[in-house]
Amino acid sequence: MDIAVNVRFLLPGGQLEGIGRFTYETLSRMVRQHPEHTFHFLFDRPFDPQYLFAPNVVPHVLFPPARHPFLFVAWFEGAVALWLKRHRPAAFLSTDGFTTLATQVPRVTVMHDLAFEHFPQDVGLLQRKYYHFFAPRFARASRRIVAVSEATKLDLVQTYGIEPARIDVVYNAADVRFQPLPENQQVTVRQRFSGGQPYIMFVGALQPRKNLVNLLLAFDRFKQQTGSATQLLIVGRKAWKAGSMFDVYQQMQHQAAVHLTGRVTDDELVQLYAAARVCAYVPYFEGFGIPIVEAQQSGCPVLTSDRSSMPEVAGPGGALLANPFSVEELAAALTRLDSDALLRAQLAGQGLINVRRFSWDSSAERLWQSVESVLPSK
Repeated sequence: MDIAVNVRFLLPGGQLEGIGRFTYETLSRMVRQHPEHTFHFLFDRPFDPQYLFAPNVVPHVLFPPARHPFLFVAWFEGAVALWLKRHRPAAFLSTDGFTTLATQVPRVTVMHDLAFEHFPQDVGLLQRKYYHFFAPRFARASRRIVAVSEATKLDLVQTYGIEPARIDVVYNAADVRFQPLPENQQVTVRQRFSGGQPYIMFVGALQPRKNLVNLLLAFDRFKQQTGSATQLLIVGRKAWKAGSMFDVYQQMQHQAAVHLTGRVTDDELVQLYAAARVCAYVPYFEGFGIPIVEAQQSGCPVLTSDRSSMPEVAGPGGALLANPFSVEELAAALTRLDSDALLRAQLAGQGLINVRRFSWDSSAERLWQSVESVLPSK
């Protein structure tokens, strides 16, 4: 059968973040495991040939590139809908939370979070209006919805009134490359990135929901109260509405102890996790939170938020939890983790156990089961 897939987050150059990583890891496995089907990958721009994972993948470039609300409408309700009408695939899988309303093709839609419903101020006005209008309609029009956590599933039920039986949970996972490093290699990493000092590490795109304002304030308070030599590494690209984070950074008493690395290579990221004293990942809302499991698989203790999906993903005893809105609580958690080697060892050990729950192989199979459930019976 012919299966159409929205792959617009498989960006050229291989620099993939959350949605792109989910798309890559699940589809690269799915198409190879099901050579009996033809997968039509719908790109919104010229594509990187590395994403043609198997001979049963057929690429199509549909214009215009969809990176703006007006272009979202043009691409999904125009170009994609027209392609589906012409080619009539058995199903349309979309991995980025969007789909098209203008089709009768059975749709499977992966919805990563509803953060825009709970924190609308964090996105631009046009995006907000697009999301608020289309997202509930996308959910109701989809034959199956895939949520990336039980927390996101519950949110879909409570916010949009979706029947729980229509929602499948498919977790994210960590790449197999994330592994603990020997101490001598960790020393080399610290010498390169933090002047040889231990460091706390944040990984993610710099945008309001990641709560970097409070993390920076908490780190400054932690430094003032303890005099610790521990540094803070902020690893990730500048995304949107990051101005307030940079304002706080400029006013920090211990600004010199904060290192803004920007994006790093995949190999560097593997090393950075494994050499970190703590991974501090404290968004105030998250659909899953891949850095939690990447850090755990690297043997790195985790500090994360006590709300939305993060306790679920971290697992019982797999992370120290804190209120992301409390600078005082975050600072106290950083102090405790920095000074308590036994706690760090306990969290690292439990984290390594917790990540056994997640694998991209399992996620790809579960996603396929969702797609298969909407295919016409043989």
